[in-house]
This record gives sequence, C-alpha cells and structure tokens, in this order.
Amino acid sequence: MTPLREELLDILVCPLPQCRQRLDQRDDQLVCTGCGRRYRIEENWPVLIPEEAQPPLDGKD
Repeated sequence: MTPLREELLDILVCPLPQCRQRLDQRDDQLVCTGCGRRYRIEENWPVLIPEEAQPPLDGKD
C-alpha cells in the first residue's frame, strides 16, 4: 500500500458533521482520531462515505 501524500492527509477530516476530526492512515485505512471510524482506501483513493465506514475497534461511537 502506497501512503497517501502528506498534503492530502493534512486537509482530510472525518466526514461526520458531529466529528470532523483528523484522519490518520493505518495500512489501507484512514482512522478518525475523534470517533475512531475506519474508512477504506481503494486504489490510493480514500472512500469517505460514513455509511460504508467500519465502526471503531474499541466500541466508542
């Protein structure tokens, strides 16, 4: 997996209106630093669709 460009990561935030926190890349996912939702990356493009996100690993929401 190719890392996303730093310039892109600097501007990406969680798409949920109640969250809007920074996203960190972890392997082939972007993980929200606020709510913990995990968004997949397909062919080096982030898929920031809340309904398709995976829930937080620790159960927080």
